[in-house]
Amino acid sequence: MNLRSTLLAAITLTAAAALTLSACGGDSDSKDKGSAKGKSAGADAGDAKSASPTASAADVAGRPDITLPSDLKLIFETKKTGDAVKDAVLADNAERMRAVDAAITGTDPDGEALAYYNTGKAREAALTWVKQFKDANASLTGEARYYDRSVTLKSATTALLSFCADESKGFSKDKKTGKADRTPATKNSYVHYNTRLDKNSAGTWQTSQIISTRGAAQCQP
Repeated sequence: MNLRSTLLAAITLTAAAALTLSACGGDSDSKDKGSAKGKSAGADAGDAKSASPTASAADVAGRPDITLPSDLKLIFETKKTGDAVKDAVLADNAERMRAVDAAITGTDPDGEALAYYNTGKAREAALTWVKQFKDANASLTGEARYYDRSVTLKSATTALLSFCADESKGFSKDKKTGKADRTPATKNSYVHYNTRLDKNSAGTWQTSQIISTRGAAQCQP
């Protein structure tokens, strides 16, 4: 989201900067560099509050239940493609984004959902990202919108997903005071993501790699 408070502007998520995404044609020299002022972990859901874009994703037996604070709304466009496999990829990506936000905001303090929907380098980066917020005593508030979501199936168990994020209405929030750092929108409020997802033995599409580029031209309104 648009995490541009004075405190968070100085934080750099070095783990994310080290990611490579060659299968996506991605570049480890992401403009965002995974910095905390460019939130690279986000969320779910259609046009309603923080509900899942596809209720079935969280309803499957064994999957963690994800809830978000009432002041954090995550909107996912392109919820259905008509292809069952691509739809599953989109749904699990949305759950992944929500899971990281749940860990940041404290509705999933143990990070159970984060671990469930992430693996490999993406999991390492997400854990580091959550720790940055914890160390800064910061949370999230507002709204993030995810759009132009495009899935490419590389095999029965590997998929590439690119999408844009509008973080102009999302802000960091001081946990102690509850005050949000409401800064004006700029081109850097828009982020492009390239991700890789791998299907595990349980049938879950876990995000294994993620690269973000803040201020990307293709995501500007």
